[in-house]
Amino acid sequence: MKNWAENIEYTATRVARPRNLDELGELVLANSRVKALGSRHSFNLCGDTTGTLLDMSAFDSTVEVHGETVRVAAGGTFSHVVEALARTELALPNLASLPHISVAGAVQTGTHGSGVRNPALSASVTAFEMMRSDGTIGRFTRGTSEFDACVVGIGALGIVTALELHCVPGFSIAQSVYLDMPWEAALGSWDELSECAYSVSVFTKYVGDTIPQVWAKRRVGDPEGLDPAALGARQAQEALHPLPGVRPDNVTVQFGEAGPWYERLPHFRSNFKPGRGDEIQSEYLVPSSAARDATEALRRIGDRISPLLHVSEIRTVAPDAAWLSPSGDRQSTAFHFTWQSKPREVAHVVPLVEQALAPFAPRPHWGKVFAMSGAELREVFPRLAEFSILARQLDPTSKFSNEYLDGVL
Repeated sequence: MKNWAENIEYTATRVARPRNLDELGELVLANSRVKALGSRHSFNLCGDTTGTLLDMSAFDSTVEVHGETVRVAAGGTFSHVVEALARTELALPNLASLPHISVAGAVQTGTHGSGVRNPALSASVTAFEMMRSDGTIGRFTRGTSEFDACVVGIGALGIVTALELHCVPGFSIAQSVYLDMPWEAALGSWDELSECAYSVSVFTKYVGDTIPQVWAKRRVGDPEGLDPAALGARQAQEALHPLPGVRPDNVTVQFGEAGPWYERLPHFRSNFKPGRGDEIQSEYLVPSSAARDATEALRRIGDRISPLLHVSEIRTVAPDAAWLSPSGDRQSTAFHFTWQSKPREVAHVVPLVEQALAPFAPRPHWGKVFAMSGAELREVFPRLAEFSILARQLDPTSKFSNEYLDGVL
């Protein structure tokens, strides 16, 4: 069994597909090593185990709306949540670029969208339930002592069985794409560019004098921000995919045409069902105060990394309070790398990226490819050592551990 990108082959001796809490509990109790898999959109071994893999694709995916809260069971994806909220006047504050990922997996690994006032997706969680190694269910509610420690838990503490997300009133977004923005102008007005819309994505390969694409998703009714055209860019007159040369059939509507939040915040349409991704991904988040310097550091190695890049996306993420969130406690700029599907070559170039970003305390996305050691991770995640102690307390027999977590913790 492989992950979505097929760069990882799991080492499990058995795959089981629990459909409900009873079946899940039986499997957790019956096996010394277990690991849950959601949409398999992680690019490293965080979801691996030498024991039994629990494929949650058959698990309950019920979505229920209660007042301003939406509850989603562990089998649910953001597409499932969107389908339920589309029938209401409610919305989630933000979405990831691909809505087909599992909610539980995205939250546990610190996944985010974009926007200077939009924190990671875990910031919308008001409560979640998790099966412990003894088969019991613990409930964690925002504001309690363990919530911030566990909400981004990289699968080390148990198996998330349900989450409750806070909703906001529904809103509309108008998305526009801008081409060939000069780097000099962009870096000179980086803060203004990052704030020019509700969500902003810069797509580049760190070579040349211009940025190929800037995607600006403006919330209808918000004050007008900087017009990217003022920085020398031109607005695209045809639909574009963020990856050069790829047909735009599955991207969300562009051209500044307003539409519901769920049809514009992701880069890709919810009714598009992605098969295997011919790519490998890495991502690092640095303090936004260092965004310009970090960008320039990557541009200095652009000629060395661009031959292996499909594209890189730069986004801004607001701070949150989760212990292991890559954007925890600091306004962050995220540098996302979509590499060609060449695992050996990627393994050689990732340390080069980490070396370039090292002066800026980079934090990796937990579900993507990185080379940082446990010691290096403890330098940039101040509460990682504390989290390691908590993991031993909640999982004393290391039922949920694996080689990846041994290296991290």
